[in-house]
Amino acid sequence: MSDLYSETDQQPPRSGLLLLQALILGLFCLFAIRLWYLQIHKGEEYALKARDNQLRQESIFSPRGLIRDRNGELLAVNEPAYALSIIREDCPDIDRLIHQIAMWTGKDYFALKTLYNKNKKRVKPFEPLIVIPDLTYNQLALIDTNKVRWPGLEIQFRPRRLYRYGTLFAHVLGYVAEANEEEMGKQPELALGDNVGKQGIEYMLEDRMRGIKGRMQYEVDVTGRRLQERIIKHPRAGHEISLSLDLGLQKLAMDWLSEEAGGVAVMDADTGQLWALATAPSYNSNDFSSGLTPEQWAALRDNPLHPMQNRVIQSVYPPGSIFKHVVAGAGLHYGMLDPNETVHCGGAIKLGRSIFRCWRRGGHGKVNLEKALVQSCDVYFYKMGKKLTVDRMSEFAKAVGFGQKTGIRLPHEKSGNIPTREWKRKRFGESWQGGDNLNMAIGQGFTLVTPLQVVRFFGGVLNGGKLLKPLLLKDEKTVVQAEIPLKPYQLGLIKRALIQTVQDDHGTCRRIRTKDVVVGGKTGTAQVVRLTDELKKLKDDQIPYRFRDHAWMAAIAEKDGRRFAIAVLVEHGLHGGSGAGPIVKAVIDYLFYGKVTPKPEERKAKARAARALSYKPKKKKVKTNAN
Repeated sequence: MSDLYSETDQQPPRSGLLLLQALILGLFCLFAIRLWYLQIHKGEEYALKARDNQLRQESIFSPRGLIRDRNGELLAVNEPAYALSIIREDCPDIDRLIHQIAMWTGKDYFALKTLYNKNKKRVKPFEPLIVIPDLTYNQLALIDTNKVRWPGLEIQFRPRRLYRYGTLFAHVLGYVAEANEEEMGKQPELALGDNVGKQGIEYMLEDRMRGIKGRMQYEVDVTGRRLQERIIKHPRAGHEISLSLDLGLQKLAMDWLSEEAGGVAVMDADTGQLWALATAPSYNSNDFSSGLTPEQWAALRDNPLHPMQNRVIQSVYPPGSIFKHVVAGAGLHYGMLDPNETVHCGGAIKLGRSIFRCWRRGGHGKVNLEKALVQSCDVYFYKMGKKLTVDRMSEFAKAVGFGQKTGIRLPHEKSGNIPTREWKRKRFGESWQGGDNLNMAIGQGFTLVTPLQVVRFFGGVLNGGKLLKPLLLKDEKTVVQAEIPLKPYQLGLIKRALIQTVQDDHGTCRRIRTKDVVVGGKTGTAQVVRLTDELKKLKDDQIPYRFRDHAWMAAIAEKDGRRFAIAVLVEHGLHGGSGAGPIVKAVIDYLFYGKVTPKPEERKAKARAARALSYKPKKKKVKTNAN
């Protein structure tokens, strides 16, 4: 037994015990150092991170400023809306959650996933990333009921723009929509999901309208559930603004433009404030606030009448006979026109091989300046254009505001075109011809103007020669941009001719006479195309809509110290008196008597029938120029 068992042999080696003790001591020191590093050296940093995991912040959307009309009626307000967002840090399976969101909302999964991947770079993992900016009521109810089973899913409250009159002020107010990458890059204060103005006043006054966002802090548990909330910075609403526009007058103008394409501008001749700025057809601004569907956008984009176009400031037209007052002003200014001198109108004049006809085939006989303006004699102004030439007519037209922007506080205004010799040479590579002078003198040819330029000029004739900046805000100060370069008696001649055009039994604006109101006006018929012989044989209601002349009427009206200028353009309205005149008369009745004259239903039906008319005439060469 002694050979098999020895106590000395069973003792562990002393060196092994020392090694084990050293390992244990080293491990203890490692833990101690790590504990010191985490608790002391990095303790403050990790304490902040832990608190951040418990306390989170998010933005509180600020409501945009309200918009009112000149009488305080609300035009644009804010309503509650809800967005669906994802907090990545709390979501265990992003793909599964996005798939579920697609099922709830009917959105395409791949589109939502693309949106998520695009925007996650702009949002921190613990901040909400908006994937559905505007939930419907049914979607909200469904998701709110089920979101407790989907960690990381959050419903956010946000104000949504509501335009109370939809299409009525669309081209003035514009609309808001979600900010894009370019806008967020230019303005650091913008974040994902913010709405910004895209058109109209909403765009031009974006900084005033947007307001300042607030911040909310809330505590969450380990599942991401909110426990306590507190506002650390209250949001500040955008500034409220009041437009100079009158809701009732805007309604009236849009009613008269219904089923038509055209524009109406009404300006206070003493302040420059616009009381109406209507253009038709229109669109609904609310569609953009809630998000256009592809079908809605396609309908707007492909509409041949271009409802997104603001025809008062963005569409340019030949002015027709309303330009004769500008030509008359040029003749007076340069001393090349004797108001009392008479000209014989036999119905046409000949220039080279071309015949330029007056609108009255039998002619007007002997006419002086006033009679030529009152009865709109073309021959008188053909001869005046020949005498003045393009040089003087262009110079004077630009001096009274044509061929340049008015400066209205709306985007994308067009300047129109006042031609010159150099312009034609650059544009067409051709020299200016004698016939171009004659066409320009009656507002045809290359001359193009906007209805807003027209109302500014006639407002200047009414107020004594001041060309005022058109204003859209009620609190804006009057701005005199230029003076009509005519002496008071010369300006008086033009104003008197406007009034006689209404009061004279042979005047072209007889239909806008209004009791106890001093009214003046001028009609204009602007050719769209040269009518072929085949088209000339047709009655007005048989001519295809797209070939019909545009109808103009510019008017002035004053009573008891209140003075207004009015410009109406109806595309393809045929004649100024019948196409635009009734609208001017309805506007005057509203301005001075508060009378609302609705557009007759038969007139609406006639306009619908005109657009539906389809006719394609054969092309024929035209050897004569006709007004």
